[in-house]
Amino acid sequence: MLKLTMKEEDGAMEHSFLHDKKILIVDDEPELLKMVEAILKDEGFARLVSATSQKEGIEVAKAEKPDLAILDVMLPDGDGFSLMESIRAWSDMPVIFLTARDEAMDKLAGLGLGADDYITKPFMPPEFLLRVNAVLRRCYKEDVDVLKLDGCVVDFGRAEVRKEEKILPLTAMEYRLLKTLAKNAGRIVTMDAVCEALWGDNPFGYENSLNAHIRRVREKIEKNPSTPVSLVTIKGLGYRLIVRK
Repeated sequence: MLKLTMKEEDGAMEHSFLHDKKILIVDDEPELLKMVEAILKDEGFARLVSATSQKEGIEVAKAEKPDLAILDVMLPDGDGFSLMESIRAWSDMPVIFLTARDEAMDKLAGLGLGADDYITKPFMPPEFLLRVNAVLRRCYKEDVDVLKLDGCVVDFGRAEVRKEEKILPLTAMEYRLLKTLAKNAGRIVTMDAVCEALWGDNPFGYENSLNAHIRRVREKIEKNPSTPVSLVTIKGLGYRLIVRK
């Protein structure tokens, strides 16, 4: 049996974290769609969803809330650029464009819209996986036990906030709320995604409760809860947690 070195074991742990991410693939070529799914499954990604058109891609993205979208530029009812713009109206998920065209203007258009990478078909599976893993590593962080914010420290291991010599315990809901935001530190987490993390698969109707929990968390982590700098609201979208390095 092959024995992993310490470095290889660390890499396996990192891959295990990345493999928890859900990936949406949108491409109208059945064979290519199957190939991309097979490459990702062989690498260990199990949470895959797919679509074959712009309309279906929007529907699946809203229903499944993926962590990464891999979009073909050419689609039967539009293009990947328009699909990305629709997604960006409610989500800040990373996007990789996948297309057979290798035109400089296409790359500039995709990257100008805020895409995280651009892969031209045909491609080699190792290069494809390297880019997917690189985007996920850059956009998402592994769970941490201690989180440093402006003026306080959140200790998830002890479920408490340490601020100005005070120790403020976190309730179960406050813990889950901060944990959800911490997993996507620096990125927008939609209100629907936060509600789903707190109340499960049917999060509708919990907006008022969420606002109350947000207010109580801010009272514990912010120097001035009325002007938050760590847990900030992105109007019309959701929330972003700003951490200190």
